[in-house]
Amino acid sequence: MVWWIILIILFVSLIIFLLTGFPVAFSFMLLNVIGVLWFWGGSAGFRQLVLGIDNSLTSFTLVPIVLFVLMGEIMMHSGIGLKCMDVLDKWMGRFPGRLALLSVAAGTLFSALSGSAMASTAMLGSVLTKKMEDKGYERKMAMGPLMASGGIAILIPPSALAVFLASVGQISVSRLLMAGVVPGLVLAVMYTIYIVLTCIFKPGTAPTYEVEKISLKIKFILLLKYVVPVFLIIFLVIGTMILGIATPSESAALGALGAFAVSLFYKDGVTRQMIKNTFKGTIKVSLMLLMIIAGANAFSQILSFSGASRGLVAFISQLEVPNIVIIIAMQLIIFLLGCFIEPGAIIMITVPIFMTIVKTIGANPVWFAAIALINLQVGFMTPPFGMLLFTMKGVAPKSATMGEIYQSAIPFILICVLLIVLLFVLPDIALILPGLL
Repeated sequence: MVWWIILIILFVSLIIFLLTGFPVAFSFMLLNVIGVLWFWGGSAGFRQLVLGIDNSLTSFTLVPIVLFVLMGEIMMHSGIGLKCMDVLDKWMGRFPGRLALLSVAAGTLFSALSGSAMASTAMLGSVLTKKMEDKGYERKMAMGPLMASGGIAILIPPSALAVFLASVGQISVSRLLMAGVVPGLVLAVMYTIYIVLTCIFKPGTAPTYEVEKISLKIKFILLLKYVVPVFLIIFLVIGTMILGIATPSESAALGALGAFAVSLFYKDGVTRQMIKNTFKGTIKVSLMLLMIIAGANAFSQILSFSGASRGLVAFISQLEVPNIVIIIAMQLIIFLLGCFIEPGAIIMITVPIFMTIVKTIGANPVWFAAIALINLQVGFMTPPFGMLLFTMKGVAPKSATMGEIYQSAIPFILICVLLIVLLFVLPDIALILPGLL
């Protein structure tokens, strides 16, 4: 059978499984079983499939995923994140759109602590949405920054999705983690500029109000007590990798240990219930990610054995178009898939093939993967099925409609697209930190 027919059958079948609501990991496993029966002829193929899954799950590069998830769960259940947000709120003063700016600042900080976009959005939304509503914020200005800032967790370490992408794409985990730091911070600055300009030119979107006056001394005490320890945790994760002191696995272990140590210093930070919820959440999320990785590896093997991967790479290599056009086309595919499919599935569908093409045409795989991460963040917010849209719906006022949530996400989607354009023009934005490793 011709390679492109095999490719179409496999991808159409997979998308049908996903659109019917079948779990991502089981969708891949079911398609893998069908592929084994079709291409490998039964028992011998199943033995190869099991060996491939075993090899994919025993890779040392997957260790950071579990540890980053553990670190995020500790921060969430110990309440450290909420304490930090309260301190940041006291430092905001009377800035235009102060609560929207607080959501960006807190979201960026949580991104360096949790690594989960949905967890960050849910935490911020549950605390700030009601407060914004009470202060007269327009819903677009209330919900948009919350979703956008939560999505930064995809870019800034500890990003489990970045480790996942690097593992599937067979590129350096540490370099990809570092490649997301500067773009993530640039994105936060772009969000801040947009919010401030909007509030200046349209004051009704975020009315000003009187805030409690607190002395500078008390602010610094609270900063030292609740925020500085958090930056120490961030240093354990990011700083140790940049300085070459620790590998991604070691920095993830240091981050998890640091988060637990910091939580011990606060009253009610560590309780039996907190420990139970932390390990329960870690096992649940880690198991889901590892099952997806197992399915992705087996799917890649089937694509390779069937000749579909080789055929597509050969076809792309023969195209008489600039390499940049090929890269843009691949990123557009990721963008369009993000409207309908969750990021983990997109990585499994596209990255095994796309990374082969990227390496074939001589592009920098870390740079390409960094842009793909931003694209996946856009997918989290893109109607109609962006996961952060539904997370926001869960914490927003009951009267908020999905139409309002969609509209609130659009300006921030456009800002992300602008950042992608900047990375095409100035690739060093993503590559400056990986170059220091």
